[in-house]
Amino acid sequence: MTTPTVPFSDLSKHSKEVAETLNRVHRVHIRRRDGEDLYLTTARHDREREETASVVAGLLAALVTSDEGVRAVRQALLAVFSWARHLSPEERQEFVRDLIDATRDAVDLDVHATLHRVVVEWRATARILADPALAARLTGPLPEDDHGEVLAP
Repeated sequence: MTTPTVPFSDLSKHSKEVAETLNRVHRVHIRRRDGEDLYLTTARHDREREETASVVAGLLAALVTSDEGVRAVRQALLAVFSWARHLSPEERQEFVRDLIDATRDAVDLDVHATLHRVVVEWRATARILADPALAARLTGPLPEDDHGEVLAP
């Protein structure tokens, strides 16, 4: 089922209709002109999403405690993230650890941006490794010139 979209102004003008829609679909996309879009959801739906994340985090953590589980996670990793084939076995293992830690953060701390960042950063690493010329340029020795301290952005 697709998530219905309504303009932000409909929340005040047609709040009863929006609430009825929310009761049917559990999530409504609120489109805003002057800011980031929002999602309106029911508390039950939000609790179910949290429980789903908790179950996934627990399953991943439990799987990697045995050799068979580690093999299963590695195999699933390549099925879910096909680009992970460009990572070395050690890098894939680190990616799995990062995924588990970030999934736990999403559940325990309600911090979801970390999981997104982990996937984005590892995908960027795989993209570099997939291009041998780019990988050579980025992993080669640095020039002898010291241009001073690099300031944080």
